[in-house]
Amino acid sequence: MSVASHSPAAPVTASSPPNLFTRTCTFIAKACLNIGVVGMVLLVIAVLYQVFGRYIMNDTPTWAETSAILLVLYVTMLGVAVGVHDAGHIGLESFLVLAPEWLRLKLEILIHALVLLFGLTMAWQCGILSESVWEYKLPTLGISEAFRYIPAVMAGILIALFSFEHIVALVRGTEVEPAWH
Repeated sequence: MSVASHSPAAPVTASSPPNLFTRTCTFIAKACLNIGVVGMVLLVIAVLYQVFGRYIMNDTPTWAETSAILLVLYVTMLGVAVGVHDAGHIGLESFLVLAPEWLRLKLEILIHALVLLFGLTMAWQCGILSESVWEYKLPTLGISEAFRYIPAVMAGILIALFSFEHIVALVRGTEVEPAWH
């Protein structure tokens, strides 16, 4: 989402250094990207090992499929959170360009507030779900079934954090530095 020329409450020039909160959020988003890359590599290794075991060794490793599914969940949820940080989500920008300048800032804040609310709701509800299956084990890995829902809890918290960062940036009249840079 674009943070074009707004009338910020406390003007900040483009040359001023980002504050600690912004630097922390950017660090977290970049860490999520790096963890996601490692997760993708591990995912490829798990799938290759599963194919090798099934077709070469004729002995399918049962843990590989469950591991691959868990890795997909973790990588996807981290990617979703970074997408919110980098404003890569659907934000109805086409309608925002039609809005007058005085309304545009309010609508952008509203969009980020709704995404923040979604993130908190997702974290809370997935936390409840995770807690409800904590005692059950994934038979092929011997770990709690809750590990399937923990990525969504983490993503919800990160989505809320990154949405709040966007709201702060809009109020200050600054832009959020994308994690891709």
